[in-house]
Amino acid sequence: MKIDFLTLFPEMFQAMNCSIIKRAIDNNLVEINCVNIRDFSQDKHKKADDYVFGGGEGMLLTPQPLFDCIDSVKSSNSYVIYVTPSGEPFNQEIAKELKNKEHLVFVCGHYEGIDQRVIDNKVDRELSIGDYVLTNGELPAMVIADSIIRLLPNVLNNESSYQNESFENNLLEHPQYTRPANFRGLKVPEVLLSGNHQEIKKWCQEQSEKITKERRPDLLKKDN
Repeated sequence: MKIDFLTLFPEMFQAMNCSIIKRAIDNNLVEINCVNIRDFSQDKHKKADDYVFGGGEGMLLTPQPLFDCIDSVKSSNSYVIYVTPSGEPFNQEIAKELKNKEHLVFVCGHYEGIDQRVIDNKVDRELSIGDYVLTNGELPAMVIADSIIRLLPNVLNNESSYQNESFENNLLEHPQYTRPANFRGLKVPEVLLSGNHQEIKKWCQEQSEKITKERRPDLLKKDN
């Protein structure tokens, strides 16, 4: 998979060169590029924003640099995503869908966002990571990309591990423990030490259902 981030602040994406994502890059499982939107500005000062027509606070990214920036990386197999609070709520099912794309292009807005003509003519999908507003689009773009990359073949050491994580089968993940079995009088549930795999599986299922009911009952309604 190839991922291009179109951004005013390429330096923010140094965070993508760590841990599992770095290993995926080093193993040529994913290619990540950052493209500076300002490089495509025809303004002599490389300006990429302007005031909003009709009034309103803040600045808006102008169409010319974004049109040309997108065109510079886009091909027939590209899928362009604009991250915005008004977008479709991102979830694990969308991550699974997007992992099958050959080329993802993330448009990272800033200030008050981007000119609507860019969205109408160049963007395939608008996505949001939650009902709140951030100062930039770089952070949510990295969040979405991270969740997709980890699903790619051979990125995780054990590819079946994510199948038991939160949001699989509309359930949150059950509690997990490691050594020591007794830490300052705080003990691991006996069933997890029993070696009875059938009982352990039952306990995990019950805990997942309990936690989901308490914290995210909306997930359980998806089964209906």
